[in-house]
Amino acid sequence: MRAFVLTAPGKYRVQEVPAPVPAPGEVVVDVERVGVCGTDMEFFTGAMAYLHQGHSAYPMRLGHEWAGRVAAVGHGVDPGWIDRRVMGDTMLGCGACRRCRRGNQHVCEKRQEVGIRGERAGALAEQLAVPVSSLHVLPDSVDAVLGALVEPGGNALRASRAAELRPGDRALVLGPGTIGLLVAMFARAAGAEVHLMGVTDNSLAFARELGFEHTWRQDTVPDLPYDAVVDASNAVHLPDLALQLVEPAGHVVYIGLAGEPSRVDTRALVLGDVTAVGVLSASPGLDATIRAYAEGSVDPRPLVAATVGLDQVGAVLAGERPVGAGPGPKFHVDPRLG
Repeated sequence: MRAFVLTAPGKYRVQEVPAPVPAPGEVVVDVERVGVCGTDMEFFTGAMAYLHQGHSAYPMRLGHEWAGRVAAVGHGVDPGWIDRRVMGDTMLGCGACRRCRRGNQHVCEKRQEVGIRGERAGALAEQLAVPVSSLHVLPDSVDAVLGALVEPGGNALRASRAAELRPGDRALVLGPGTIGLLVAMFARAAGAEVHLMGVTDNSLAFARELGFEHTWRQDTVPDLPYDAVVDASNAVHLPDLALQLVEPAGHVVYIGLAGEPSRVDTRALVLGDVTAVGVLSASPGLDATIRAYAEGSVDPRPLVAATVGLDQVGAVLAGERPVGAGPGPKFHVDPRLG
């Protein structure tokens, strides 16, 4: 089968590789859509921390936001899975440790992460092998485009829920990228008044196209009581700004990651009686995200600017926008396009 293989920082090739064979407890999926995300770009540049911590190494196959159809099953797997439309959890815990037994496989010390960690090949290929235990079934109303947006959506849903927003609350999201906009969508669906803070005119204009009228740059953010502030950026100074802006007894949620350590003043946290939450992984939020997409309470389709084939992945990872791409921040790959 054809697969996109990253061989070194900035180095890649689309090549023929052996098609996967499902191990016991696994399935093989025909991949229909894959999302390209910021983590993939960090692997492309070589900046991803896992490379320096020994959790990942080149060559590697990226791709952890995916949707497809089950093509084959391994020993011990119900054949009824064949031809079912699915997406899969990125985080694959060992299943035996204390964290896994407590339902927290997404922070298992020994976890694999599809297309990211532990030599578990990702979905930027025509087929993908994953444990059947990681699969989530997609209803007919959730097509492949939405299916490949479930993983980032699950992260955003968890961030929105961590903010504990109630109808009429005011939320501020820092960073109108894919995750930030998804957080804003879930917050809006919860009945909150949503504000977004960004850097570029284009990103803020796109947020307004999505119906978010309250968009600001850092120097224009209005002095209002924000019941929750979600940092969905990669800026090192914004975690502290989130704490400065949130209303006393409010919530700050950290889902973005900067390239170097961020610092916050815990005195402000304590004296403001602020709840701070960090969010890693979509795992606990996948089913709820699928339901939200199926019901139409959140529609992330406009975020997808373009869908390309495997041969165009390298250019996208290098920061090029395909000709004719829309204004959204997300790019999808259809391995069947070539």
